[in-house]
Amino acid sequence: MVDALIIDACRTPRGIGKAGKGALSGIHPQQSGATVLRALADRTGIDTADVDDIIWGTSSQRGQQSGDLGRMSALDAGYDFRASGVTLDRFCGSGITSVNMAAASIMSGSEDLVIAGGTEMMSMEGRRGEGPFMMDAGNLRLRARHPQSHQGVCADAVATLEGVTRGDVDALGLESQKRAASAIKGGHFNKSLVPVRREDRSLALDREEYPRPQTTLEGLAALKPAFAAVADYPLDDKGTTYRNLILQNIPISTSTSSTTPAIRPAWSTVRRRFCWRRQAMPKRMD
Repeated sequence: MVDALIIDACRTPRGIGKAGKGALSGIHPQQSGATVLRALADRTGIDTADVDDIIWGTSSQRGQQSGDLGRMSALDAGYDFRASGVTLDRFCGSGITSVNMAAASIMSGSEDLVIAGGTEMMSMEGRRGEGPFMMDAGNLRLRARHPQSHQGVCADAVATLEGVTRGDVDALGLESQKRAASAIKGGHFNKSLVPVRREDRSLALDREEYPRPQTTLEGLAALKPAFAAVADYPLDDKGTTYRNLILQNIPISTSTSSTTPAIRPAWSTVRRRFCWRRQAMPKRMD
């Protein structure tokens, strides 16, 4: 077996994930992916014709994010057409799964040079389709076997089961903001950040947009719970709600007061991309 080595890694800055508000919200997802793929080729000097595969993770493969986003991003970045690409979906684990698969491909000896990462445009209109989002996509047989609720409402249910309070997560959210501010001030992300430009080459974003270093515990406590209204919103004419989908699995009294918007992901576009190359392991010397 051979070792899988990371040659380089970079990403775009994190933008606010609201349509029309974040600096990256008007950027096409393929162009966002192309930004880091082009940066990778420029920074490492690789010949893109030598890239065996580009493994990309995208959870919502609809609209502008459909049609094998990894492959389209590579072509838009000017990669050689012989560099193939595939896009996978493992929800929030899509990006890290692509990295794992790239490493496994290198270590097995199947490929020599692989790029892995992902794109998710949180501000893209219709990224979850029309109507209430359902994991089963309307498959009632699956719903009867495995009732699946909303991720945020599930988080509230888990918090209830585990005894995690609103104050606990507010404190965690504040600490996260402090650490982000410290890391940004210390320049710890500078090497990995790649600026994003519009089609006219004007600068769209070159810094982290989402962190809020001015956050306080008092400010967090004043926010409304993120998923209180969502839990009991009627999803169909039968009165199905995210709350009763959870209760079909776990008979508890779910609480929607545990989480706040301060700690839930709201990034407009985040692409993290790794480049892997194979290297033979040295022979054992006895």
